[in-house]
Amino acid sequence: MFPIRDNAPRWTFPFVTLGLIAANVLVFGYQLSLFAEGPPAQEAFVQTFGSVPAKISAALAGRYSFGAGLGPIFTSMFLHGGLMHLLGNMWFLWIFGDNIEDDLGHGGYLVFYLLCGVLATAAHYASNPASTIPSVGASGAISGVMGAYVIRFPRAQITTLIPFIIFFTTVELPAIVMLLYWFAIQFLSGASSIGAEGGGVAWWAHIGGFVAGALLIKTRHRRRPAPAFHRRYC
Repeated sequence: MFPIRDNAPRWTFPFVTLGLIAANVLVFGYQLSLFAEGPPAQEAFVQTFGSVPAKISAALAGRYSFGAGLGPIFTSMFLHGGLMHLLGNMWFLWIFGDNIEDDLGHGGYLVFYLLCGVLATAAHYASNPASTIPSVGASGAISGVMGAYVIRFPRAQITTLIPFIIFFTTVELPAIVMLLYWFAIQFLSGASSIGAEGGGVAWWAHIGGFVAGALLIKTRHRRRPAPAFHRRYC
């Protein structure tokens, strides 16, 4: 299932959400520029700024530079493994991020986003602290935004694209249905990946980010009354 749009209202312009999207696009543009220098340059960049669990373990144990081990927890949120990875993440951020920014305020939302990203990385780290594979992407932080959305706007209607064999159709789903289905897929995939070593999707970052966002948003009071939603049929 892929979200196309939502009907949750907002009253402020999403400066931070657009700024985060721009930052991710600019960093990806720089990553693309490294293609001209060849695979070694690309690999060095990802190894330096991607979050590597084994380096975090070494830094915490005092065997590795603290900054080099833990700094990439933040920088890795702005790296992506490919164009589709970037586009998918930025689309989800745009669909769900503007409303959470509106709910928390610009500054509060930025802190919330980064904190969700850190907690998502912590969950990924806990799943395999000896892994030497760099983790990159904004997925963990965006999962936190989605977790907050399902708490704040559970009845919002999400126009969702659903594949059916070789055809596609759209349906209107409550956010709580669409996002909890998404979370269930992440959880089942994460559970099946326990003990496996290799590249691919950082399922536990998605799970950790979503749970973190849902819990953190509960500590913040609404800036406005909850909007009333009326189901639309099409």
